[in-house]
Amino acid sequence: MFPTIRLPNTTLWEPGPFPGVAFAALSHDAATGGRFLLRRFAPGTTIPAHRHPETSESVVVLKGKWIEGKVAYGPGSFFHAPKNTVHGPHTAENEVISVTWYDGPLSVETADGSGILPGDVPPPVAATGSSPA
Repeated sequence: MFPTIRLPNTTLWEPGPFPGVAFAALSHDAATGGRFLLRRFAPGTTIPAHRHPETSESVVVLKGKWIEGKVAYGPGSFFHAPKNTVHGPHTAENEVISVTWYDGPLSVETADGSGILPGDVPPPVAATGSSPA
C-alpha cells in the first residue's frame, strides 16, 4: 500500500497566491521543499507573468481550458517551466483543475506590470499516512 493517500472527498482547498486560485496539498518532500498540488482556477482567472525563483514547475491540466498566449489547452496538456523562468500570463476560460509539481520550495514573484501581486503561498502539507475513505 502507498504510504500517503489523498482521496477526493478528503482533500482540503486553500486560497492560492492569486485571487481565483485554490491549492489542495497532495504531498510534500521536507528534504527538497518539493510538493504536488491540485490547483483550481475559477472561470476567468488570470495569473500574470511570474517566476518561481527556487523551483521548477510542471503542470498537467485535468479539467477545463487553460489559455496560454492565444492558444487554449485542454485536459492532458503538459507545461514545464525551469526554475526562475518567466511564464504566463495564464487565463482559465472556465474552471480549470491541474495537478502541479514543484521540485523545490515554492515562492512566486510577478514579472510584469499588471499590478496583480501574489499573496501568501499555502504552507506545505505535513507528512501524513493514509486518508480514510
